[in-house]
Amino acid sequence: MTHPTLTAWHEVAKARDGKRLAEWLADDAVFWSPVVHTPQQGKAVTLQYLVAAFHVFFNESFRYVREVSDEEGAVLEFQVEIDGIAVNGVDMIRWNSAGKITEFKVMLRPLKAVNLIHQKMGAMLQAQARPTAG
Repeated sequence: MTHPTLTAWHEVAKARDGKRLAEWLADDAVFWSPVVHTPQQGKAVTLQYLVAAFHVFFNESFRYVREVSDEEGAVLEFQVEIDGIAVNGVDMIRWNSAGKITEFKVMLRPLKAVNLIHQKMGAMLQAQARPTAG
């Protein structure tokens, strides 16, 4: 049986629903980026990175190809093509006893893909940080 947190992750990722994702993140969540050498700590910054990733990674070619999970977390292997580059990666997700995500770690290959994601995620995070005219 699939853990409810893992089911929720698949639903919010497919819908790119940052608001619903926020409900599943622990206040002390930590995001481990494949291109930033320090862990990004806290719910707000973890949410910011994951919402940016929704826009960078989740195109029509994105798919999870393997999944291993238990009561404490999951490892999800994915494949996606971005700008003609085949990206292969792993999402490692841990959650607490309340089902809130406490840790999200992303690993990528090959190096060309890491460089591309670094560029695209940087641009997306900068765009999120800019104030909107209103």
